[in-house]
Amino acid sequence: MDGSETSPHAGLNEYLLRSSVSSAGARCMYTSNISLDVIVYLINNEAVPLTVDGLPAITAQDLHRVIRDVLQLPDITQEVFALWLISPLLEVQLKPKHHPYKVCRQWPDLLARFTNCSNDDIHQDEPSLQFRRNIFFPKARELQISHEGVLRLLYEESKYNILEGRYPCDVDDCEVLGGLSCCLELGPFSPEQHTTSALRHKLDSFLPPYLCKRRNGGLLTAFRNRGGRQASLEQTLLKTYRDVTENRECAEGGTVQSHCKAYLQKCHAMPYYGCAFFLGAIDKPAQGFLNRSGRKTVSVAINMEGVCIIDRKEKHVLISLKFSELSWDHTYPDEDEHILWLEFDGDNEGTPVNKLLKIYSKQAELMSGLIEYCIELGQAADSPASDSTPGLSHLSEKRPKLRRQESVLCNRIKHLTTIDYVDDGNQIKRVKPKRAASFFSRQPSHNYSSTQPPESLEES
Repeated sequence: MDGSETSPHAGLNEYLLRSSVSSAGARCMYTSNISLDVIVYLINNEAVPLTVDGLPAITAQDLHRVIRDVLQLPDITQEVFALWLISPLLEVQLKPKHHPYKVCRQWPDLLARFTNCSNDDIHQDEPSLQFRRNIFFPKARELQISHEGVLRLLYEESKYNILEGRYPCDVDDCEVLGGLSCCLELGPFSPEQHTTSALRHKLDSFLPPYLCKRRNGGLLTAFRNRGGRQASLEQTLLKTYRDVTENRECAEGGTVQSHCKAYLQKCHAMPYYGCAFFLGAIDKPAQGFLNRSGRKTVSVAINMEGVCIIDRKEKHVLISLKFSELSWDHTYPDEDEHILWLEFDGDNEGTPVNKLLKIYSKQAELMSGLIEYCIELGQAADSPASDSTPGLSHLSEKRPKLRRQESVLCNRIKHLTTIDYVDDGNQIKRVKPKRAASFFSRQPSHNYSSTQPPESLEES
């Protein structure tokens, strides 16, 4: 990113607007100047080949309509899914007025602005156009959908995020989700057909590979798995598969739709469901005799409810905060060191304090803009005019504490290096801090004005 004097809380699309169009050739896939062949990928890597006229002028909304027609999906799909440009280096959700062709041309500029990639990586990277869940679609409305095709796509995306470790998941929950996946993909449980040997070579299709390695590897794991954990993964998954099939609720409504909804409902309990993911790093707590420190790579997950910081290596949550529980800011002391600050209430040896978490990321500008936009949408949903639309208001809700203290969803404040303070950023004082003395003077009660989404990229 550059260090220009711009609002640190502008939306994602405003930053796309400011990106100059690359002189490099278009990186979208096409075969001629008249009738152009475009490949759109679903989350399971299934390719949807399309032939469109005038690709440079076609918008994401137009292309979305073509995809819906080809896949024979209902109109609700327009709200549920969006077009994304995805590569291992960056993920961008397109707005309806964006031109995918032009954003593809800008891709090298976006990588240079929002990643720390080398020039070689930037020139070799090529995004794919993908059909994924719209991060602004309320998850509560998913369970109101009855169309099997739409539910299948939502299930496939949730399953992908579970298996890839983007959605950290406790072992017990993974086993239940794995059993539901077996029902959806293998049909009802049959003792003759579905055996441990039949599942053995398909485990990574139903359970996260990192979990399989953790459960099956090493002497230490063997000791940990004594007693109830003696059963192999295949036997455990087989039992869960059988239980799901025999469950009265599933037996009475054991349709594809009911299994998909059961899978989604289980994922809805995860605070990072439906998030946009960004790459960042945080300071590690000082350790050892020499107080050595360093940085830990994390994923910053943002959705309509709040922000989660996830340890990418350990696959667990470091901290999860609702928007009503945090204040934030974006600073850039120099061009290469952009920082997203999160402020939240905590304690220091029993003394209530305000805590500041420092997240290093060249995508901090994007995160800050998305947080602001999600808060605006959430507050608009809280207005009386929106009462007829269920599932849109989450800012005032409080999540119950988890009973499993070692759950991957539990906050791990001790793993964070934070700046603790009271009263306008001074050193810690033995007084109870007041929220009104926020370091950023940004409070949940702040009245955000309603704004229109930025104009389309092609109008820049």
